[in-house]
Amino acid sequence: MRIKAITGHQGIGMEVKDVTYVEAARWGKHRGWRYVLGLVVIFFVGLVVGGIATPRIAFLFGGQEALAAVNRLDYAALGLVGGFVAFRASFLFFLAGILIAVTLVHRRHPRTLITAQERISWRRVGQGVVAWFVPFWLIAGLGQYLFYPDTFSFNSDLATFALFVPLALVFTAIQTTTEELFFRGYIVQGASIVWTNRVFLAIVPATIFALSHLLNPEASAGGWLTVFFNYFLVPGLVWTVVSLIDGTTELAIGVHFANNIGGNLLVGVAGSAVNAPALFTISKFHATYTALSMLVVVPVFLAIAYGAFKQESPQSVFQSHQKGRW
Repeated sequence: MRIKAITGHQGIGMEVKDVTYVEAARWGKHRGWRYVLGLVVIFFVGLVVGGIATPRIAFLFGGQEALAAVNRLDYAALGLVGGFVAFRASFLFFLAGILIAVTLVHRRHPRTLITAQERISWRRVGQGVVAWFVPFWLIAGLGQYLFYPDTFSFNSDLATFALFVPLALVFTAIQTTTEELFFRGYIVQGASIVWTNRVFLAIVPATIFALSHLLNPEASAGGWLTVFFNYFLVPGLVWTVVSLIDGTTELAIGVHFANNIGGNLLVGVAGSAVNAPALFTISKFHATYTALSMLVVVPVFLAIAYGAFKQESPQSVFQSHQKGRW
């Protein structure tokens, strides 16, 4: 199965009805070497420019001690709120790199990483938030409390929590949207230039997403169960598949935000990559329960996303070209 290139004007402001965001990869300048250059731009701005700017930003707020802490990647030394903001601020540079790559290297609108339509459906993004937040935090969150109540502790510093809430909402949205634009957007579109096989398009970003999270403390604590279930399968593979089904990354953007904001505000894990003053903290990461809970969460999520909510997205890459190969 080959995705046909769209004819006609394909510039930054282009819109074509019933075209998926994967097909939008053929708009503008889309030769393979441009995706390689785009990745160089993204990582240069995100890692090099961000690596130079972030410590200086920390110095402005916390002086020499904050600068030293950031340079040794000891965000915990900045406190829960300060460390959270300092770490998440780095995603601003990755986001800038993505926007520069798509706009200047590929000469198309950054919106095409999300949808080929004229406007983003924020309703679909909101549906993703609800469809994931409800089953995930009832089953994986509340369910874990029922099985392991002794591992939960309440954050009694409500003043700090109240200050943290607006910061968490803003910086979590920046982080999760940036990751979706990159993994489900740019990587999937770049992979489609190489091969439009649908299994290939699903596995490539899932694999890269899992590999990029191997250094997380949860991966070390949970071993292969966590790497497979909580990084490769969910969110890597499942969220990519629903993006291909929808023909947009709107649902995945909402789902990713719902997943992370709950960990930042409701239930956090001590010593995890997400170090935030959540309402509750779990003293031990239960890898087996978390992994097995995904077997229940995912079907419920899909039932809500495609049963309770009416899908208004363009025709699916999975549904078009019925004779195409997986």
